[in-house]
Amino acid sequence: MLDLGNRVSIYQPEQEGLIFPELPGFDTVEEERRHRKERLVAACRAFAQQGFDYGFAGHLTVRDPEHPELYWTNPMCVHFGKVKMSNLILVDHAGTVIEGDHAVNRAGFILHANVHEEHPDIIAMCHAHTTYGTAWCATGRPIDPITQDACAFFEDHVVIGEQGGAVAVENHAGSDVSKAFKGVKAALHQNHGLLTASRHSIEAAAFWFIALERCCQQQLDIAASGVEPIRIPADRARYSREHVGSEYIGWLHFQTIWNQLVEDQPDMFD
Repeated sequence: MLDLGNRVSIYQPEQEGLIFPELPGFDTVEEERRHRKERLVAACRAFAQQGFDYGFAGHLTVRDPEHPELYWTNPMCVHFGKVKMSNLILVDHAGTVIEGDHAVNRAGFILHANVHEEHPDIIAMCHAHTTYGTAWCATGRPIDPITQDACAFFEDHVVIGEQGGAVAVENHAGSDVSKAFKGVKAALHQNHGLLTASRHSIEAAAFWFIALERCCQQQLDIAASGVEPIRIPADRARYSREHVGSEYIGWLHFQTIWNQLVEDQPDMFD
């Protein structure tokens, strides 16, 4: 592997004085809470831009920094494009709304609460009923290392067959999903859809969801072409994953989305 010195990623500039995104620091827990909530809203708006909406389906969560047994999430029956700071809700692992006026999505509570409770290191999680992700999940197959982008998920995602296709409204469905998230950042829930989780930030979880949906589209496009793709050898796939598939890289990718949303959609802070 490359010697990065004190850098987290090869993409961080070695030359000093250049404009480049810096990881945030916080003086108070209130600052960190606001930061997480702002990025959760931005992730929802990004999902709206990507066309990931499907009625009330889809839920994104991030832990509260002061009370890790609670998590912030988007409100039930509010379009991703209408989520804002003032309508986020704070929920506990029993599904009780602690703060906010809206109800919680039952399926979202079942899936996310189980994952957050089972894995205290997981900070954020995303799920939506997307076109390509849902279609690829119907195959019950993992993402193949056929592109550099796909290598970001090489040996870092799982296929979950249990409860596939059954609506997640009973607690055991969330338990099956939570067991699968040990040491990986993504899951393909058979006959259901994509899930991503991050031990770093909601930004990383959201970007890797967007990236995973693109990988599913690529898989389906290649399959439809009838041409047999060339698989990237395992050693090269692992090398690429280390440099383009980390939590930090997911966070870094999201900064481009964040900057554009701040400029174009200031109402998300209302």
